[in-house]
Amino acid sequence: MHIGQADTTSVKCLINSISRFIHLVSCQTMKPIPFQTICNNMVGVLKRLKPVLDDVMDYKIPSDANLCKECENLDMRVNEARDFIEKWSPKMSKIHSVLQGGTLLIKLQSSSLDICHMIVRSLQSPPSASVLANLQHYIQELQCLKKEMAMVYIEEALRSQRDNIEPCKEHLKEIIELLKLTSNQELLKESIAVEKERLNAETNKMKGDLVEMNEIVILVRTLRDYVMKTECPVVKSGLSIPPYFCCPLSLELMLDPVIVASGQTYERQSMQKWLDHGLTVCPKTRQRLTHTKLIPNYTVKAMIATWCEENNVKLYGNSEHNKSSGTTSPSDHLLSQDLTPNCCVGSLPSCNSISRSSPKTESTFEKQKGDNSFRLCGEYNGCQSGGTEKCEQQSPYVHSRSESFSSSISSTDCTLAVSKDVSGISNKHQNVKVLSGEITKACPPSPSNKQSGISSWLSGKQFQNPGSYEGVLENGNNNDSNNNSHSSIDSHSVFNSGSDELTTSSHINKLIEDLHHHSIETKTTAAEELRLLTKHNKENRIIVGKCGAVMPLLSLLYSDGKVTQEHAVTALLNLSINEDNKALIMEAGAIEPLIHVLKTGNDSAKENSAAALFSLSVIENNKARIGRSGAVKALVDLLASGTLRGKKDAATALFNLSIFHENKARIVQAGAVKFLVRLMDHAEGMVDKAVALLSNLSTIPEGRFEIAREGGIPLLVEILESGSQRGKENAASILLQLCLHSTKFCTLVLQEGAVPPLVGLSQSGTPRAREKAQQLLSHFRNLRELAASGKGKS
Repeated sequence: MHIGQADTTSVKCLINSISRFIHLVSCQTMKPIPFQTICNNMVGVLKRLKPVLDDVMDYKIPSDANLCKECENLDMRVNEARDFIEKWSPKMSKIHSVLQGGTLLIKLQSSSLDICHMIVRSLQSPPSASVLANLQHYIQELQCLKKEMAMVYIEEALRSQRDNIEPCKEHLKEIIELLKLTSNQELLKESIAVEKERLNAETNKMKGDLVEMNEIVILVRTLRDYVMKTECPVVKSGLSIPPYFCCPLSLELMLDPVIVASGQTYERQSMQKWLDHGLTVCPKTRQRLTHTKLIPNYTVKAMIATWCEENNVKLYGNSEHNKSSGTTSPSDHLLSQDLTPNCCVGSLPSCNSISRSSPKTESTFEKQKGDNSFRLCGEYNGCQSGGTEKCEQQSPYVHSRSESFSSSISSTDCTLAVSKDVSGISNKHQNVKVLSGEITKACPPSPSNKQSGISSWLSGKQFQNPGSYEGVLENGNNNDSNNNSHSSIDSHSVFNSGSDELTTSSHINKLIEDLHHHSIETKTTAAEELRLLTKHNKENRIIVGKCGAVMPLLSLLYSDGKVTQEHAVTALLNLSINEDNKALIMEAGAIEPLIHVLKTGNDSAKENSAAALFSLSVIENNKARIGRSGAVKALVDLLASGTLRGKKDAATALFNLSIFHENKARIVQAGAVKFLVRLMDHAEGMVDKAVALLSNLSTIPEGRFEIAREGGIPLLVEILESGSQRGKENAASILLQLCLHSTKFCTLVLQEGAVPPLVGLSQSGTPRAREKAQQLLSHFRNLRELAASGKGKS
């Protein structure tokens, strides 16, 4: 065989990319079939190509320009496949993932075949037996590789749709079985995932992807229709539940039917989940929803109740059922004796060959519910409920704030304390002390603490009942208890108006009348007095809230008078410290007026509007509502161009909103990462706040990409060296996220000299910081060993 000088650079790069890809897939957790099968087939194609490429290097087989170009082409496709696998998550659409993965596999197969044929042609004399055997055997294997069957059925169904032909029912059945869409909840999750990816393609103006996603949306709707027709729910008498009584989205009997803006009726629980994911189109008609209000459909509800009564189908009363078993799917309201063994309402077994549920699916769902109760601000903590909980995320944001003591307008930090009356926990279980704007535990976590979620909050985790927390003002006075009894208030006592003194209902009613006055001066004076009355005195906040001051104060947020607007928003901030007032303010529709102040107010008004949004977002359900409202963009704008106080308040509000997972993408898309990276400069005095929020955002692919693109890696390494203990913890957490998900980012981190500070942190940092540093150093060692083994073979 002729030995010639070959340009082997492209071949070497390809071999290295293949090694990294194989290592990535081997290190990752198992993915759902058939996606895991596609990943394994990718590995199979590349693992068998590697010996062929090794022969090219060992025997110095001449590489012409075409072979080099094809090796570079395959190298790009291997990296594309690696990026795809790194970014994949269980929340993504199963159908789209199979199509994307299958297409990438076909590209790898095609390029590999082309390379083999080129190598055969480049042999200028009879090759050695081993080289020829490797080539022939590999080419045969590549030619025999078939498409994943799920992909075949999906493509057939999409092709039928394009030709305006109804997809084959057998194909639809196979798609459901192969993708494990065998429960109503799985179909609902797929519907939400597909719509979110379609929305993302539309937002990013990716025309090719948008066309494909629109086709997949139609296919998922067809799958839902197929399930509805072929697996209709039945009750014990064998009577089928009328399809028009079933939610088009969840496919379950509607217990609380609601009408959306498009005029369609859905089950409240399913539609609320749809809206909570930021989706604003009607699932059935695809119309853009002009509003997100859910209006009860009493007519349909009455018809369902009548049908149930006529057919002797018993339903749990909503309030009774909720008390006994908590939140459940609508189908769970049917009493078990009213369902036949074959009934397929909700997640019960199917009435035909397709299983609509399985013990495995149910146990997985239960596990997910359990895991969610221990969700961290930045990431998951694997601790069990009975074990000692680790302080997994030390957040600088465990604080609220009311009006400043140094100024009647500007604001200051204050800490969240535990509301004893709401949580119902005795004082001995709430030994919490305030230190420099932080909350620290003064006693070990007790069982009572854990049941109420206190230790979860103290260790930085998402609190299960955030409504049980109250603010603590700067001077240490406890804010309002949620026990709103007025037994201790002397309604006939008259005090001079002042921020520390008790007022009366009659005086407040007079001020509320003044808020409606035609004179702007009168309105301003009344708003200012209400602000002062609610500044320090918790009882005054209760009285003002109960007298109905919220609505007129909200109307003043649209005032052209900047001072009037400022006094009104600051009064609302003070009122929001009380838990009952939080609910009153949200019910009055406060989000839009507060956003208006963020956009149009003076500096102090913007600061206090951001602080008010933070205060309201302490209630868990409010996080989703505020995130969907457009407040994120206004808060990011304040983060970018506000005063230092405004930036701090915006960062605090955004951090709290980012605890709700879906808000993370909204915050990234609004451009927050760029400004947070800038705020990691020590001169701004916001390093800890910026790094803590970035730690949350680094748990999603978009967040990691933006952190690297905006030049965050060098600053994070600098924080490892000279930051605070909390800053070092969160910096290490972010770098770990970056390195685990991308070898490219890992290289950048190493180039910045991260190893020495990580070694120091692994020995002298906090427990969480040591853990993250050790994981990073271990990851670097694994990569070095992999690289060394690759060099030894070549």
